[in-house]
Amino acid sequence: MTPQDISATFRQARSAGRALQAYPGGTVPADLGSAYAIQDMSIDAWPDKVAGWKVAMVQPAWRETYPAERVVGPVFGQAVWRAGREELDIPVIEGGYAAVEAEFAVRIARTIALDAVFQDPSDLLPHIDGVHAAIELAGSPLASLSALGPGAVVSDFGNNAGLVIGPSMPLDLLSDPSSALSESFVNGASAGSGGAVKVPGGPLAAVMFLVAVLKKRGRTLNAGEWVSTGATTGIHAVKPGDRVAAVFGEGVRIAARITAAGPQA
Repeated sequence: MTPQDISATFRQARSAGRALQAYPGGTVPADLGSAYAIQDMSIDAWPDKVAGWKVAMVQPAWRETYPAERVVGPVFGQAVWRAGREELDIPVIEGGYAAVEAEFAVRIARTIALDAVFQDPSDLLPHIDGVHAAIELAGSPLASLSALGPGAVVSDFGNNAGLVIGPSMPLDLLSDPSSALSESFVNGASAGSGGAVKVPGGPLAAVMFLVAVLKKRGRTLNAGEWVSTGATTGIHAVKPGDRVAAVFGEGVRIAARITAAGPQA
């Protein structure tokens, strides 16, 4: 199966809200360059505009095969939801992969030039105008995607299915990640706790990594886009019917109900 076929198979399954039983063609990309090439094909063919990006850690067991600290994937405009006081409905593909992660999402204030050079994560601060509590919805038509490793994850939109944007947080947490705590709940039970310090180097380091990866692909971060910077309490599997919540600091809470995705228009 060609890279184009892999891209088309994942896109068609996502559009139909249909689970896949195996990786398309049976052979996972052997390197991240090949996986990002498939991701780029899918981005260009997807009928929605990129509204942001997710950044995720590569587990140590995979770093010899896929030598990178993190991987990235797009978040599309129709899958960015604004949290309110009421519980949101967020869709996942029944029988596919689905998980939630409490994260800190950074909003880009102005487009970063392709030739921009950053020596330190703090150099990015002039390009950022906000940081928000968030829930990343990780999702794929393929239930085994994450277990197949970074090559598979990257090739299917980085295993992203959406991003819930919650209230704004103090911008100075980017300089002091230890000050930003978080906890996740699934069906009322605590699923994990942590904070921005769980993101190696803090959220700004995740943004800096993303900028470098995008630059190699001829892409950049644009004004108004979001960056979901990495899991702060762990990765928590969910299924349709589950209720989830993420609590940040004292009193900032996002709540959502997991629903079954139908075909996309």
